[in-house]
Amino acid sequence: MDNFTYYAPTEVVFGKGVENNIGYTASKYGKKAFLVFGKGSVVRSGLLGRVEDSLAAAGVEYMEFGGAKPNPTLEHAEDGVREAVHFGADMIIGIGGGSAIDTAKAIAHGAANPDEKLWDIWVKRVQLTKSLPVGAVLTIAAAGSEMSDSAVLTNEELGKKAGINTEFNRCRFAIVNPELGTTLPKNQIAAGVTDIMMHTMERYFIPDFHCDMTDEIAEGLLRTVIKNGAKVVEDPSDYDAMSEVFWASSLSHNNLTECGRGKDFSVHKLGHALSAKYDVTHGASLAAVWGAWAKDLYKGALPRFARFARSVWGVTEENDEAAALAGIEKTVSFFKSIGMPVSVRELGVDPSDEDIKELSLDATMKDTVKLSRIRPLSAADVEKIYRDAL
Repeated sequence: MDNFTYYAPTEVVFGKGVENNIGYTASKYGKKAFLVFGKGSVVRSGLLGRVEDSLAAAGVEYMEFGGAKPNPTLEHAEDGVREAVHFGADMIIGIGGGSAIDTAKAIAHGAANPDEKLWDIWVKRVQLTKSLPVGAVLTIAAAGSEMSDSAVLTNEELGKKAGINTEFNRCRFAIVNPELGTTLPKNQIAAGVTDIMMHTMERYFIPDFHCDMTDEIAEGLLRTVIKNGAKVVEDPSDYDAMSEVFWASSLSHNNLTECGRGKDFSVHKLGHALSAKYDVTHGASLAAVWGAWAKDLYKGALPRFARFARSVWGVTEENDEAAALAGIEKTVSFFKSIGMPVSVRELGVDPSDEDIKELSLDATMKDTVKLSRIRPLSAADVEKIYRDAL
């Protein structure tokens, strides 16, 4: 087991109706809340109104900022920074899924450092040394942004989707009511289930570390998501199943499942390049490439893939390679069963040879970064995976 530091400071308030008391929690972190949300579903559902009523009752002023996009953009976040600074916000609250919460994190960083360009902060040309407190009201189990140290923005001018990991991304509080996920379209629920699994698997398939406790947590989380994810895609009103998926979303990306092993977000890099170029749903982009990635790399982490197959999927094959391949096939079949694309063309895009080269260079930062902790992947290696994933 490798050395690690585990830090999960987010106050999680979980259960039915908890958004109605957000004012009590939020008032501990600020008095002027800048509310970040998407394109109006939180307004139509009445959620925004309930949040605002509770904030007002607790003496917290607020300002609305809608329009967060499914793949959050730098331009929109910059607009939010200007408005948050003008309002004098001392706290940013994202209401929605990962897109709204990531946008809130970006605005918090920018508003705390108004003299710096947000993209310079994002790509670490400027060191981030302070930010505003961020809270979350979660409406979809997916990105895990409510407890993670990460956030993602797309610079549309550059055609680049990039993430930043910093302890300043940790939400101070997260309001998590699984009931809020019951009205989502099934394809969004399925994409969220996929993202939860990916956040766990991106930490799991790393060879040469002995981490039984961490492995047991990850495997239990995956079994729970597979079992209950299928249920909520079929019946979103199943509160018990939705509760399991929402809690798994938070635990999958708060660093718990990487303790002693670390992480390897190479599949995310491939998916981010697809999302940046084609504006496809994040979870769908991951499902589209995972099978090709796994088949390319499994031999370099054969015991891990074999353990995954047996512990998560119940595969009984005694031969490690046969077990590993069976586990990969069962994972791909599961994605397909919940309506996720399992190839790039199933995303509704058909990249040319030149497009594939461009995607590969984007994923590897122009071939300056090697992906994967199983086997270093160059741009040429990534290009092969994209082709296999077509």
